[in-house]
Amino acid sequence: MLQTTPPPSSVLLNLPNAISFARLCAVPAAIYLVLDADWTAAFAIFAAAGISDAVDGWLARRQGGTALGAALDPLADKTLMVGMYITLAATRQLPIWLAILVVFRDVMIVGGLLLLWLYDHHVPIRPLAISKLNTGLQVGLVGIVLGLNAAGLVWLLVRQAAVWLVAASTAASFAAYVRQTVRPA
Repeated sequence: MLQTTPPPSSVLLNLPNAISFARLCAVPAAIYLVLDADWTAAFAIFAAAGISDAVDGWLARRQGGTALGAALDPLADKTLMVGMYITLAATRQLPIWLAILVVFRDVMIVGGLLLLWLYDHHVPIRPLAISKLNTGLQVGLVGIVLGLNAAGLVWLLVRQAAVWLVAASTAASFAAYVRQTVRPA
């Protein structure tokens, strides 16, 4: 039987991948807008990134995912979050120690997986429940900071509570990944 379209896994450019790529390309703009204290525009880009993440995920599930999309989507997500945490810390909107913790966790997880892969020790990559909670809290904190600044509000208690929730969930997520990786099979 003659196949007229390539199998989904070999398609490079499809709508979900284009949306993920656009989200990745929006990161420098979001960083610039925070550095420029244009909170409304930064919040709008961050919100659009969140919506685009949901849309490209939904489309990928409906159309069948691609190998490129499986790498591009989390790359866009992590680049946005790391960029926002570093930039918000640099502008004193978030504690520097929190940005270090968030970035350290991500670097250690990715770096650890790369090292294990280099030494031919393959670890299945499965998102843990605590990691999903952590991601939601990290995204929420950035949204709170950008949204409060855009609205001209301070709400220090809400911001501080969110900072400590993110810190605790980031540490717990990192510990859970380490435990999962070193646990004997």
